Amino acid sequence: MKYLIKQTWLYLAVFMVLTQASCKKDLFTRTNINPNAPNTVTPGNLLPGIETSLAYVQGGDLTRYADMLVQQNVGFSRQAGAYYTYIFTSADFDTPWGNMYTSVLGNDRDLLQKADAAGYNVYSGIGRIILAYSLQLLVDEWGSVPYSKALQGDASNHPAYDNDKALYDTIANLIDVAVSQLSNSNPGGQTPGTDDIIYGGDPSLWIKFGHAIKARLYIHQSKGDAGMAAKALDEANMSFENESESAQFVFGTSETFSNPVYQFNEQRGDIDYGSGYYVNLLTSLNDPRLGLTADPTYSDAQGYGVNNYFGNINGHVEFITYDEMEFVKAEATLRSTGDYDAAQTFYQEGIKANMAKLGVSDADANTYIGAHGTLPTTSVGDAIAAVAVQEYIALYLNPEAWTLWRRTGSPNLTPTAGTNGIPRRFLYPQSEYSLNGENTPDATLYSPKIFWDK
Repeated sequence: MKYLIKQTWLYLAVFMVLTQASCKKDLFTRTNINPNAPNTVTPGNLLPGIETSLAYVQGGDLTRYADMLVQQNVGFSRQAGAYYTYIFTSADFDTPWGNMYTSVLGNDRDLLQKADAAGYNVYSGIGRIILAYSLQLLVDEWGSVPYSKALQGDASNHPAYDNDKALYDTIANLIDVAVSQLSNSNPGGQTPGTDDIIYGGDPSLWIKFGHAIKARLYIHQSKGDAGMAAKALDEANMSFENESESAQFVFGTSETFSNPVYQFNEQRGDIDYGSGYYVNLLTSLNDPRLGLTADPTYSDAQGYGVNNYFGNINGHVEFITYDEMEFVKAEATLRSTGDYDAAQTFYQEGIKANMAKLGVSDADANTYIGAHGTLPTTSVGDAIAAVAVQEYIALYLNPEAWTLWRRTGSPNLTPTAGTNGIPRRFLYPQSEYSLNGENTPDATLYSPKIFWDK
């Protein structure tokens, strides 16, 4: 849901991002010393910076790396050219890891400590939803990560890594506590308003975001498990009711508070959004979203083929959306009951909702549904693969697209280099091997796989 951002919070968010989530390589251990968080800072002071930092971390390196791996864009020179052909080093991951643990998790820890101590239930619930979502991102890109022994100051300078499967259970528990807090009839002495850039302080929408996260957790684990699929369907049904409720971040129109895709194209510009598998897929389907997301006819210093919704200075970073949840319902229905008709209803709604959000006319959407809106009934597997293709399109510039491909193998991508296939995970950052080497697991881009990657 889109809210106007008052200048007070705009300047605060910009200051926090520039000082904490810049392109410098933050070290994980710096989360143990936070001189910028004095005791007088309130949850309301912290929240806008945390939300902004999360949007920058996800919309920055996490999205660029993941979406090059699933060929939603093409790295054509310099670093991006290397990444597109799977040439990564551990040092490439220092920045997103460091910024997630400092600017997001470190400050969110401070928010939770202050909110819990004061009984500010809405702030506490929001803080836990943000924590749950951030941990889900970390697990899905890296697998096992520090959590239970991390973010504890000098008490734990070299934290152990928590098992990735166990962390999924932790995330679900965080959401359950958050929903209880957000549902409490006593919201606490302070409640958020315009300092909550995502939802304007509306507890009911944060609750729906929490259910959407749980739907992801369960659908990720649903291969061969009808019970998990049924739980995913239940959670998705309690999530967003329309596109306006989607969890997303909309940036401002100043250069200092601009969309990370726009910033990257202004500063680097070595990624082509107007070519590659994604564009070829939309072209082959005569998809009216071509030109509204990736645009092969538009290429200059400010664009390189990514259009307005995602590429403008005030473009979007989407966390979880209504259209994604409709595709989750379709897949969950197929895996839990095999009901093709019910799944097709969700499938078509996901396509329509995504198109409407991007500005496709009803007539064009209906024409497309007529051509591509019927699920195959040859097998549940074939139907799931068809759902995944349309969800892949809808997850444009969202790292969840990489997770979707790893889970389902759809769409059918051809590796851009090498003989090992498309990478299945990120490398742990060099900062971890240097400063927490006794606990940091060995990993390649292919092993160990994330626990749900079967």
